[in-house]
Amino acid sequence: MARRGGGQTYGFPIYCASWLPLAHILKPSSSEDDAVAEADASASAPPPPMAALGGGGGEGRSGVPNALVVVALDPASEALSPDTVLRLGTEEQVPYRMAVHPRGDGVLCAFPNGCRLFRWESPEGENPHNLALIADQEALTALSDVGLQLTVSFSGQGSILATGGEDGHLRIFKWPSMDSVLEELDTKTSVKDLNFSSDEHFLAVNRSSGPCRVWDLKSSEAVANLPREAGEIFGFCRFSNQADNSQILFVTAMQGDYGKIVSWNTTSWTRIGSNKITREAISAFAVSLDGTLLAIGTIEGSIIVLSSKSMRVLLTVKKAHLGIITTLAFSQDSRSVTLLSTSFDSTARVTSIGSPKSHGTSAWSMILVIILAILAYYCMQHKEDLLARLLH
Repeated sequence: MARRGGGQTYGFPIYCASWLPLAHILKPSSSEDDAVAEADASASAPPPPMAALGGGGGEGRSGVPNALVVVALDPASEALSPDTVLRLGTEEQVPYRMAVHPRGDGVLCAFPNGCRLFRWESPEGENPHNLALIADQEALTALSDVGLQLTVSFSGQGSILATGGEDGHLRIFKWPSMDSVLEELDTKTSVKDLNFSSDEHFLAVNRSSGPCRVWDLKSSEAVANLPREAGEIFGFCRFSNQADNSQILFVTAMQGDYGKIVSWNTTSWTRIGSNKITREAISAFAVSLDGTLLAIGTIEGSIIVLSSKSMRVLLTVKKAHLGIITTLAFSQDSRSVTLLSTSFDSTARVTSIGSPKSHGTSAWSMILVIILAILAYYCMQHKEDLLARLLH
């Protein structure tokens, strides 16, 4: 069902990555001749999908640079280009985590000592390969010296920012005003992961121990503490949209030797499913934009893609990377679904999953099943006549 895209090496361990919302980053041409501009736009192909990658060798003289890079997907080969669209050195600081603003406000990076924001510069009417990132020294002063944030995220509409620290400090802000929505400090744990619901109503937070806590962002109150079963250690959390406009919360967990995906109803906050997926520790997790697909990455470098409805494994790529998978991210359009993965082994690759319509049961498959059922019924009802004809 899938074609495996190629991987590329970029010269540094990759800790974080994200697809870019190019429609909100690239500026339209301001040509004085609108007719000419429209003709040029119709004649030129849309820019290829692009992704931002961050990582490096850390402090000291390892010889491995710390950098942010932007790379493009080659539609013909369905692989990332070995050439970078832009490369921005980050000196002695490694970008460990990344959140790309969905409306084009820039790239937020979490460094060992705090966070910084990098703004896009896109000359009007220019080729997208002329993109640039410029550090905004005035933004994020509230996060400039808070230490390492293990998870950072913007809400789907980009109006809320949440960060979770290695020191156990959870911070939630309005964006771009940076007015505080809520804070929670638990010095006995670290914040491992967090995720917004698509309607920006809830925020799920996983810590290094304890339950998954769900916050109501309208009231700034915790509305649920989702308990672990015996031996479970929660990892990642992701909300997923369903076909009936409801949402499910998926949480990864390790229980003994197994990596699991646990699902929760987001109205009653009851556990509605628990599936063992792999015997490898889960190091990355993603949900497709339409909610139909789940993907996990493992410390052994493997990728597993599943149906969110049936939990049936659709695709397994063993040793997709030679090291721990650090990031998974789905990019979806009307034609195809592509999964971006990165690793400590300095590689980034894409895996083409195929058409979104191929992930469910097709109408032709259903018609074939119905025809076969009718034929079976007819044979059962007329088996004596059929046997008589065969004997004669």
